[in-house]
Amino acid sequence: MDILNNKISILGCGWFGLELAKKLIENGFSVKGSTTSADKLQTLQKSGILPYLINFSEKEEHFEHSFFDCSVLVISIPPKRSTAEQHTFVSKIEKISKVANINGVRQIIFISSTSVYGDKNEEVNESTLPYPNTDSGKAILQAEQLLRNNHDFSTTVIRFGGLIGPNRDPARFFAGKKDIPNGKAPVNLIHLSDCIGISLSIIEQQAYGHIYNACATDHPSREMFYTNAALKSKLEEPSFINELLDWKIVKSDMVLKQLAYEFKVSLNSLVTQ
Repeated sequence: MDILNNKISILGCGWFGLELAKKLIENGFSVKGSTTSADKLQTLQKSGILPYLINFSEKEEHFEHSFFDCSVLVISIPPKRSTAEQHTFVSKIEKISKVANINGVRQIIFISSTSVYGDKNEEVNESTLPYPNTDSGKAILQAEQLLRNNHDFSTTVIRFGGLIGPNRDPARFFAGKKDIPNGKAPVNLIHLSDCIGISLSIIEQQAYGHIYNACATDHPSREMFYTNAALKSKLEEPSFINELLDWKIVKSDMVLKQLAYEFKVSLNSLVTQ
């Protein structure tokens, strides 16, 4: 490995960021990781991560420039669901962009979401123009555009589907609920194993500067997937309305072709007994 390219900083060591950091360290990378909680610093350190307390929120902004001394900066801080957060998210990304510039960061990987596409009753891939229909989707797309329009660094965007895996058991999403709408709509999900696998492939291949959709290649209906998940976890079955309303199928063409990546987790096999 080129020692000049093995320093990774992960801004946001949450559910995904922490596990990515562990895998990168396992693969010989030097990793700095950030958290907004002082209580979590020890957790990062125990995992072999050089820990930093960093916050770019309006009222609590603080950071250390040494965190941005890296070959690749991974930004993994999705906007919270509150409406107020949607409005501040883009300004937060703008601040991070400026600090990255000052410190000479050359490669950024921005963890985005397939919510930027909205539900337009069609298949979408990376060449599809995104038209988000939620506040969070709009905020994430604005953040993508802000980063990609900055030519002082190269931005790679990974648009994850719905996240499942450890501590995110899909069986619990709808277990026991009744008359859930849009039962025939296809799901667009990705398991943590593939989130990490795709991110690692991009870094190891240095396949930067692209937009990557990241969803499992199979798209069972909501009814089929979540009912089977509940049965497998021995939880109460949900019931869905037999209808197809707004939907999309997200194709991960760049992941399959540019990276030649093979998905580890099939959604159908994940929930079959």
